[in-house]
Amino acid sequence: MAHDWRDRRNAESFGGQAAAYERARPSYPTDAVAWLIGDAGRVADVGAGTGKLTRVLAGLGREVVAVEPDDAMRAELEAAVPGVSAVKGSGEHLPLADASVDAVTYGQAWHWVDPALASREAGRVLTETGALGLLWNVRDPSEGWVAALAEIVPPAPGEVMATSGEPPAGLPFCHAEERRWTWTRTVAPDDVLDLMMSRSLLITAPAAERTRILGSVRRLLDTHPSTAGRPTVELDYVTIAWRLTRG
Repeated sequence: MAHDWRDRRNAESFGGQAAAYERARPSYPTDAVAWLIGDAGRVADVGAGTGKLTRVLAGLGREVVAVEPDDAMRAELEAAVPGVSAVKGSGEHLPLADASVDAVTYGQAWHWVDPALASREAGRVLTETGALGLLWNVRDPSEGWVAALAEIVPPAPGEVMATSGEPPAGLPFCHAEERRWTWTRTVAPDDVLDLMMSRSLLITAPAAERTRILGSVRRLLDTHPSTAGRPTVELDYVTIAWRLTRG
């Protein structure tokens, strides 16, 4: 699947499935988030969605401002992470003062922004030693049923970017470090269907195509030796994190 951040129809589709997104999308390993932000005291979580990364940041005891353009997604975030400041904005237009945060994070979101403009905005709001942290959860196809799932629902734009080497970024960021974490999430078969339904590919698909794809996913879950008849299944992930600094 080709990635193009200018595909605004897909980028702006998630609000229509905000509840499914909140139910189905995974969190992030605490160790990965701690590495991503280092000793940052105040963090801007951009493209925060329903707050999957926001709540890990808050759980680490950091002051967090969540920036999310979609009203429905932001409403889910405010319900899930009460007490965290949530504001409307985008990576290209951050409603934050110059040098006001120690880290800017993007969980499952950098592939939806203009990397040159978003880099410039992150550099503006970051302190001189602050970091831009990019994070993705990617399905690990080493388990046979997950590989079969990828044949039905191909890699998402974020998975493509995350597994294609250093992500695109612009000035002022000149230095990048990468770390990876592998982990397993136990989910119910219906959670897998919700997870697929939270993907922009399915959200924006015609109804008949969406029904066909979900039917294929259900048949896979009902027939694959690793999933058939089981109340829960194991879904393996690789979390890929990039920390970008001025160098």
